[in-house]
Order: sequence, then C-alpha cells, then structure tokens
Amino acid sequence: MVRTYSSNKIKIQIQDFELLEVSSGKKKFLKDYFSSKATVIMFICNHCPYVKHINTELIRLSNDFLPKKISFIAINSNDDEKYPEDSPENMKKVHQKLGYPFPYFFDETQKVAKYYCVKCTPEFFIFSGKGNLCYHGQLDDSRPGNNIPVTGFDVRNVLQNILNGKEIYTTGKLSSGCSIKWKT
Repeated sequence: MVRTYSSNKIKIQIQDFELLEVSSGKKKFLKDYFSSKATVIMFICNHCPYVKHINTELIRLSNDFLPKKISFIAINSNDDEKYPEDSPENMKKVHQKLGYPFPYFFDETQKVAKYYCVKCTPEFFIFSGKGNLCYHGQLDDSRPGNNIPVTGFDVRNVLQNILNGKEIYTTGKLSSGCSIKWKT
C-alpha cells in the first residue's frame, strides 16, 4: 500500500479490496476489474441528487470507453442503516433499472473510502494500467440547477489523453456533492 501526503496532493496507488458486488450478490475482488490501460473508480450512491444528476452520463461515458479497454468500478461507501436507499438491495435495483454497464460494489466497512480519502459522492479516481493515480476530481462542471450540461468533460479528457499515450498526473477540480455518510 502506497499513500503519501504532500502539499494538499495525495499520491495513491490502486488497491485491491474484496467487496460485495450487488448485481451478483457475491463478494468479489476489485482487481478482477482492473484494466491494463486505465481504471476509473467512481464513488457514487443511490440517494445523492448530484449522482442522480449525472447517472445518464456515467452510463454513456463507460459505454464509450469500455470498448477501448478502460474499466469502470462504482463503489457506494455510505452507512446503509442511516440511509436505507443506499442498501445493497436498493443498489441492485438501481443497477438493474439504470442498466449500469459497470460493477457496483458496497463498501460496508467503509475501508475503501477511507483508503482513498473520499469526501463526497460523486468522486472520481483514474488510475493508469500500472496502478498509479492519474486523476482525482470531478466528472465535469455540471451540478443540479446550475444549467451547465452534463458532458463528463474532465474525466473524458483524462481518459482520451491516456489513450493517446500522454502521461497524466493531476488533481482536477474537487468534486462537489453529498458527503460520505460515515458510520458512527
């Protein structure tokens, strides 16, 4: 595990965890979904209006880049006792209803969110095929009610640069959304 902190910049390497994958109802290892090109880890949940606002783009984005051998993993780390809409059962319903083309994992112990120092949903981490953090930040500038179209610009730009062979090591604009609902 590599995690260092320096001048507000977090250097994290991709880490494997075993979590409940809600569509199958089985515990699976994240590494089974890592890509040799790039892996996008998205911290999302069911109840957050910021996530609901971008759900269609998450599907479009992943459908655009999955054929290019970039993988996508969604993780919900919220306390499902206080926020039952974020329970694994409801996650499975949302996964099926929206047709997420990526696995949706439940981080029951919140260890994954703690490892990545996640602050909110949605929040994005993009790792190179070697497991190095290339990007940490927002999807794009759109927020509920700000009338900016949801395009996925920031994440799309990083992924396209990776596909074009450019090395990217940047922290993007901080994501805005609902705070992680930590267990007490």
